Amino acid sequence: MGNTAELAPQLRALKLSGMLDTLEMRLLEAEQGQLSLTELLSMLLTDELEARRNRKLARLIKHAHLSAGQTLESFDFDIAVSANRPLIRDLATCRFIQRSENVFFLGPTGLGKTHLAQALAHAACRRYLTVEFYKFGELISALTKAELTGSADRLLRALCKSDLVVLDEFAFKRLEQKTAEWLYMIVDSRYSTGSIILTSNRSLDDWPAIFPDKVMANAVMDRLAHNAHQIVLKGESYRKKKGLKSEPLKE
Repeated sequence: MGNTAELAPQLRALKLSGMLDTLEMRLLEAEQGQLSLTELLSMLLTDELEARRNRKLARLIKHAHLSAGQTLESFDFDIAVSANRPLIRDLATCRFIQRSENVFFLGPTGLGKTHLAQALAHAACRRYLTVEFYKFGELISALTKAELTGSADRLLRALCKSDLVVLDEFAFKRLEQKTAEWLYMIVDSRYSTGSIILTSNRSLDDWPAIFPDKVMANAVMDRLAHNAHQIVLKGESYRKKKGLKSEPLKE
């Protein structure tokens, strides 16, 4: 097949790093398997496409600030026995995003709500969908800082246009007027056009009380609750169970 040294700078110039990484291996396979030039080219192009898909997936996960280990594959359904496994696995297909449906994970702390929300976010990234993941308090802090620098509109546009928005630890405390207005803007812009995942320690009935007034509460809740999946987790803390299992026996 000849010397490949002269091909390397050409592949780099064309930004074909996926082909470059596997070139020598593929050439060796071609020589050993007596592949046609067409078959060899197809293999190299497949390598390039796969490398580009992997880089895109890595960018999407990094942008969303997702934890590498919090995927559906790593979620322990045996501990979280109250989790609706069939529904969660159906949500992991991301068809709910295509239908612009929302998802609520509700229940006491330590039951895996954040893990499940991140798992669905990972599933979305694997389908090359854009995800914005924030703890709700951190989002408000980010918007407050952005408003001081005149960049709040840019952050809000990203939240409005993303395929999926995940707000973790929602309804932790009462909302100020400005915070409620930001939330309404996000929810209203995504109504029937984009999906939102919310996790909360509070039940759905408690959410209206965190808003500064009843009108704002109704406006947000009507849009959030329409066409939403509600998954309530019950039982003993997931983290507490794991801690008890790892605790050494006392004599």
